[in-house]
Amino acid sequence: MLFKSSSIKLVAGNSNRPLAEAIAHYLEVPLTRCSVRRFADMEIFVEIQENVRGEDVFVIQSTSFPANDHLMELLIMIDALRRASARRITAVIPYFGYARQDRKTAARTPISAKLVANLITHAGADRVLTVDLHAGQIQGFFDIPTDNLFAAPVMVRDVKERLPDGQRLVVSPDVGGVVRARALAKRIDAPLAIVDKRRERAGESEVMNIIGDVRGRSCILVDDIVDSGGTLCNAAEALLANGAKEVYAYITHGVLSGGAVSRIASSKLKELVITDSIQPTEAVKVARNIRVISIAQLLGEAIARTATESSVSSLFD
Repeated sequence: MLFKSSSIKLVAGNSNRPLAEAIAHYLEVPLTRCSVRRFADMEIFVEIQENVRGEDVFVIQSTSFPANDHLMELLIMIDALRRASARRITAVIPYFGYARQDRKTAARTPISAKLVANLITHAGADRVLTVDLHAGQIQGFFDIPTDNLFAAPVMVRDVKERLPDGQRLVVSPDVGGVVRARALAKRIDAPLAIVDKRRERAGESEVMNIIGDVRGRSCILVDDIVDSGGTLCNAAEALLANGAKEVYAYITHGVLSGGAVSRIASSKLKELVITDSIQPTEAVKVARNIRVISIAQLLGEAIARTATESSVSSLFD
């Protein structure tokens, strides 16, 4: 692909500096000098320290913990770039927070994913680039072009390198994730099973039964987000109880809140593989059965294709 590194600017917030630097390394583009700091009362201040007038700018910022702080950083960076006369501003959001609030779940509750989409749009973003949205319809919440990338190619490569062919079986941890699991199963030519569970309350789940034959198989649980880890741990126990040989989990976004890391470390999961869409904590880095794979090359290639007006969807053909 013909790509001139001088044709774009990369701006990074504080949410995931290592990922931004890895993307910059892949594109051979230095990160634009930018100061994102806080006043004494924690008010956020942004200063773009290079000329961006007329430039194609990509702002790299996940809205991960602390979600509100990182969201405000993103909005203020976009506003600063717009007022600095950037030609086009693309919000690159590897992990889109608030995505689980994509519908009214009860009376008098918000659709916060739509609110966040409005905030990003009105701040001045011209387009959005994100990875594995919790719900695909969130793309429609934006009134600007939105590309939802998939981490599946990175995961497929890792699975093929590490797990023997013929023994692999992909498992959806719930009925709602069947489409995602089926897509991975098709790519690695593996059968599919489903965990049927009942969720009693937010953050807790009870596994009921397994739909499909998992006996003697290396099971691969697939999902977009791991938060408390309860679903994965319960699913692993149920799969092993039904004769599975071993259980792996491939999850795009490692939110891993509260005691999730210790819960997974002491679980029967052989390994949890997450991407670096969210910057891993020290606890994640030292956990015995958690491994992080990078999506920097995937995001870098999508940024390059966006800059050159090339097809992004062909990345997943």
